[in-house]
Amino acid sequence: MDKTTPPPKTIKSSRAQPDDTALLAYLEAHRGCDLSDICRHFGLKGDERRIVRHRLKALSQAGNLEKTGRKSFQSVGSLPETGAATIIHKDEDGELWAQWGREDDQKSSKSEPPLARLIHKTDQAPKLGDRVFVRFERQSDAWTAKLIKILDQGGLTLVGVARKRRIGFELESVHRKNKGHFRLSDPLPPEVLDGSIIIARIPHQPSHKFGPKMAKLIEIVGHIDDARSSSIMAVASQGIQLGFHADTESEAIGAALPELGKREDLRDLGFVTIDPQDARDHDDAVFATPDPNPQNKGGVIIWVAIADVAYYVTAGSSLDKDARTKGNSTYFPDRVEPMLPHALSSNLCSLREGEDRAAMVVRMVFDREGHKLHHKFTRALIRTRAKLSYEAAQALFDGVIDPKDQALWDEVLEPLWQAHLLLTKGRERRNPLNIHAPERRVHLDDEGHIIAIVPRLSLPSHLLIEEMMIQANVSAAQTLVESKTPLLFRVHEPPSLEKSDQLADFLATCQIPWSRGEPPSTQRFNRLLAETKEGEHEETINEVVLRTQMQAHYSPENLHHFGLNLLAYAHFTSPIRRYADLIVHRGLIRALGLGTDGLTDYEIKTLQDTAEHITSCERRSMAAERESLERMIASYLSDKIGARFMGRILGVTRFGLFVKLDETGADGLVPISSLGEEFFFHDERAHALVGERSRNCFRLGMRVEVSLTEAAPVSGGLVFQMQSPPIKATGSMRAPLSRRREAEGKPSYGKNKGAKKRR
Repeated sequence: MDKTTPPPKTIKSSRAQPDDTALLAYLEAHRGCDLSDICRHFGLKGDERRIVRHRLKALSQAGNLEKTGRKSFQSVGSLPETGAATIIHKDEDGELWAQWGREDDQKSSKSEPPLARLIHKTDQAPKLGDRVFVRFERQSDAWTAKLIKILDQGGLTLVGVARKRRIGFELESVHRKNKGHFRLSDPLPPEVLDGSIIIARIPHQPSHKFGPKMAKLIEIVGHIDDARSSSIMAVASQGIQLGFHADTESEAIGAALPELGKREDLRDLGFVTIDPQDARDHDDAVFATPDPNPQNKGGVIIWVAIADVAYYVTAGSSLDKDARTKGNSTYFPDRVEPMLPHALSSNLCSLREGEDRAAMVVRMVFDREGHKLHHKFTRALIRTRAKLSYEAAQALFDGVIDPKDQALWDEVLEPLWQAHLLLTKGRERRNPLNIHAPERRVHLDDEGHIIAIVPRLSLPSHLLIEEMMIQANVSAAQTLVESKTPLLFRVHEPPSLEKSDQLADFLATCQIPWSRGEPPSTQRFNRLLAETKEGEHEETINEVVLRTQMQAHYSPENLHHFGLNLLAYAHFTSPIRRYADLIVHRGLIRALGLGTDGLTDYEIKTLQDTAEHITSCERRSMAAERESLERMIASYLSDKIGARFMGRILGVTRFGLFVKLDETGADGLVPISSLGEEFFFHDERAHALVGERSRNCFRLGMRVEVSLTEAAPVSGGLVFQMQSPPIKATGSMRAPLSRRREAEGKPSYGKNKGAKKRR
C-alpha cells in the first residue's frame, strides 16, 4: 500500500452485525429501505450504523444491491412499493407494460428494471410513452403496476409510415391535420423497414430548433403493403384495442349453452334472421302471427328475440371488462374488430339457423292500426328456422317464391310481411325524421383491394327489420322507466338555434322559405324534404338537414329522441356489438327478476361514466371506419390522376370547396388557391365562394366537374381541380365591408387596411 495513503479506520462494534445474507433477505422483503430503516430493524446505533453503510455500499458496487436514492437501497431485480414509471410496451393481447424510472435513467443503469404489467380502470386511458405513478406488487415471478395517476402524457402520439431516406428514416404522418416532417430517432430495430406502419411519440419540447422534428419509435403495427393496412392505420390512430386478453378468450371458450331450466321454451316458433349478405353475426330474429284474441281483430303478435349476451358476459368478468373498454364493435370494409371474442359473437351469441340459442325475447301485441297494446319480456331458448339476406327476403316478399320455400312463406314470411304493413301505419303516424342518405357498398377482391363501389339498395325488408327493432327498443325503455330501474337512454336532442339559423340561411339562397321562429319538429323537416324531392336541390337539402341535426349519444337522463320522435328510447337489440345494449339487458333482468346476473349497484352508481365512455367509443369507431374507407378509396383512385368526375359541392369553407363524387361517394378538396387568379371570398351565410370582381360564385349544392390531381392512400386525402365555370352570384351575396370599400376606391378599416396594397 502507498505510504502516503492512510490505512482505513477500523471501527469496533460491541453488537453482532447482520451478515450479507441477512441484509439481502431484509431488502428483498422490504423494498426501497433507507439506512435508518435497516439500522432500526437490526437495533444498530452509532458506529454500528457506519459499518452497515460501508457494507451496503460494497454490496451495491458488487452488483448485489441497487441504490434507489442517496441513502436508500433495494435488492437487484426488485421494485419500490410506489414510484414513477414509463409505459414502454404493449403486448399482443393489448396489455400495457411499465418500467420503473425514466428512459434516460434506464439507459444509464447497470441493471435494467423489470417490466410490470399495468393494471388500470377502464375509464383511465394511459398510452404508450406516458409517465405514470404506480404501486408495484410482486405476484409469483411477475410484477404488476397498479395505476394511481398519469403524470405526463409523454408528448404527442403519432401514427405514420416509415420512409427510408439517405440519412435515416422519416415518418410520413397518416393524419391530414399533422403533415409535418418527422425524423425517427436512432437507434432503430432491424424490423423497421421502408413502409413500416409505426406508432411514434413526438416530445413536448423539440431537441433542436431547426430541421425536422424528432420522433421516437414506440411500436411497429404493420406494413403499408399489407392488404389490411388501411384498417390497421385507422385502428392505431384511434387507439382501438385489438384482440382480447387471455382471460377473456378463456372465458369465452369455456362458455356453454344454458339448460332450459326456468327459461321459456320458444323453439317451436318460426324465428328467422334477416341481415346483410356480408353479416358477420346474427343477434336478432323475428316472428309474427295474427292475434287470435277476438277483442283484437286484425291485430298481430310480434316476437323479437335477441341473443342473451348477459348470460355469458357477467358484470366484473374479464369478458365484461374488455367489452366495456371497447364499447362497441368496429366495422371496416375488410375486417371487424369485435366487442366480444369470436367464440361468442360468431357462435353462442349468434342466432344460427337450426341451432338452440339462449335469447332475451319481447312479445309485443299491436292492434290493426299499429298501436302497441302491451308487451312482455322473457328469457328463453329459441331455434332459428331460416337465415335470410335482405335481398332474399325481399324477393320472397315480392312474390318470387321457389316451391321449396312455399311452406316458409305461408307459415313465417307472409305473416311477417302483414305485420310490417301494420307497423308502417304506426310509423307514418309517428312521423320520424325521413332523411334520405344513400350509402355505398365496397366490394373487395380476395386480397382485400377495392374492385367496385356501388350504391347500397334501400329495400322494404330493411324497413321491416328496422321498425321491429325500434319497437323492441321502445318496449325495453318503457319497461325500465315504469319499474324505476336506471338505464342508459339513447338520446337525440333537437337542433340548436345556431344550426337552425344556418339551415335558414342556406334555404334563402335556394329561394325556399323557412320561418326562423317556428320550433324544429320532424314533421316540419319531413315537409321540406317532401317538397324538394326529385328537385334540383334534393340531395343537397337532405345533406344540409342531416348536418343540422345534433349527434345522438347515451345518457342516464331521458332527453328523448328527436329523430325517431319518441319520448323514451334505449338500445336493446344489439348486445353482441354494443355495450349499451348489454347494460339494458342487465337492467331488464334486475327489474323483472329474470336471474341473478342483472344490473349491479356499482353499475347503477357509475352509469354516467359508462354513458360518456361508450359515447366516446362510438365516435372513435365511427372516425376509424371513415378513415379506413377514405384510405381505401384514395388507393383505389391513385392510378386515376387526371381523370374527370362529376360531383356536387357539399362543403364550402374559407380555404376551399369539398366535392363529393357521384360514382364512388368519395369527397375531396378543391383548394381556393386553384380557382383562378381572381380573389374569392367566403360568404358564410350563403355557403358560397364569391369572386370579388366577376361576382361569379361556387355555392353549396352546385353540380360540378372536377379532375383528380392528388390521391394520398396514407392519409386518405383527395385533391381536385375545378373544371366547371362558376355561376352568377345572387344579389344577397355580399363581400366583407373592407372588400366592398376597396372595390369602391375607399380606404378599408382595421386590420384589413393594407390588404389592397399587399395585393
